[in-house]
Amino acid sequence: MWMGAGRVVVAIVMAAGMVVTLGSGRARADDWYPFYNEDEYTAFYTPPNPLPDIAPGELVRTEPSRLVLEPSGQLGVIEATGTRVMYRSTDAHGRPNVVTGTYFEPFAPWLGQGPRPLIVYGPGTQGQGDQCAPSRQFNQGIHWSPYLDIMVNYEMGFVETLVRRGFAILMTDYEGLGTIGVTHTYVNRLSQGHAMLDAARAARKLPNTSLKPDGPVAFWGYSQGGGAAASAAELAPVYAPELDVVGTYAGAPPADLAELMPFADGSALVGVIGYALNSVFQAYPEAEPKIRALLTPRGHDFVDKTRDQCVGESVTKFMFRHLQPYFNQPLPDLLADPQFRGLLDLQKLGTLKPNAPVLINSNRYDPLVPYGPAVQLGRDWCGRGSDIEFRTNEAPPIFNKVVINHALPMVVDGEPAMRWIADRFNGVPTASNCGQF
Repeated sequence: MWMGAGRVVVAIVMAAGMVVTLGSGRARADDWYPFYNEDEYTAFYTPPNPLPDIAPGELVRTEPSRLVLEPSGQLGVIEATGTRVMYRSTDAHGRPNVVTGTYFEPFAPWLGQGPRPLIVYGPGTQGQGDQCAPSRQFNQGIHWSPYLDIMVNYEMGFVETLVRRGFAILMTDYEGLGTIGVTHTYVNRLSQGHAMLDAARAARKLPNTSLKPDGPVAFWGYSQGGGAAASAAELAPVYAPELDVVGTYAGAPPADLAELMPFADGSALVGVIGYALNSVFQAYPEAEPKIRALLTPRGHDFVDKTRDQCVGESVTKFMFRHLQPYFNQPLPDLLADPQFRGLLDLQKLGTLKPNAPVLINSNRYDPLVPYGPAVQLGRDWCGRGSDIEFRTNEAPPIFNKVVINHALPMVVDGEPAMRWIADRFNGVPTASNCGQF
């Protein structure tokens, strides 16, 4: 659901160094226009009004997308051709919306079985401001503007590895992240799942790609992305039954949001609670007045500021803060409130059955996305007859409020997960361990 703070802090320091380097070199400011200025994105990311009357997954608009590892593009590029996409999807209430993303057409051939595989990639937490959208980050490598609005595209290493192995990728931005005038519906189960499934449909509508119209697809994600991938896996049989889904990797999925607030409280990533509240306001506006009535002046400031921030800025400005001063009643009472708890329960995963194998990874001591609900998700799916493999990362806890045990498993478990995904496309038998976790 969110990136580990240790990696965020390192990324911020590196990005700050890059800013100094760029400013001290021979390059002119105009050379770094995408690095400093978001205005160039306005035309593409403004949703059409009215929305076109087209089916979910149909393309609304596309354009070439610059893919770089850092702003100059001189230190390396992603080995793929990038296409920015806007496609039709569906929000949490079944209403039409539009979502943006990036398609990566690999330079490398696919050397496995069958046609080139497609991975729909659900990114981890980027933030809530439009400038945080991954499809913008891939143009910049590092985003920076004054007042600590800074972000590094931390997903690019996984993307580069996957395209070098011949996987085509469509990474979604999810609802509202990037698209102007819509607040990102952070960790909303239905909107995220729909965005993932419609991304698979949209990729096959693109001209001049190596994908087959009925080719295989898998879902991938860690943290927020793990929840989005898990949602796509269980929504696929009903929402997109035509897709040939071969597997899903759901790393550290936030399976039960009601369990998350105590874990985020006082952590480096407490700012994500602001994202979650803003998400509720966007998806369920009828609940906003009651929730806002529970906020103190500091709470209103917290929610309003995080709505426009990337995770890097939220870390630098809100890390290690406690939540109670933002609310005018005890947090346990808030979590027990039927309306508030009901909104959280709407996001709970595990009530539907995936129609393809799923790999779930979780660290036993994850201080941010708790291990217990991830285990329960696997058990719920096993109880419905799904093919589930659950892997526990046993790295011991260290500096929990810096959420290291959430960040490091993303890296450590990434390579085994990529091999697991490759096996699904290559027809290797699964190793379900239902009943053993």
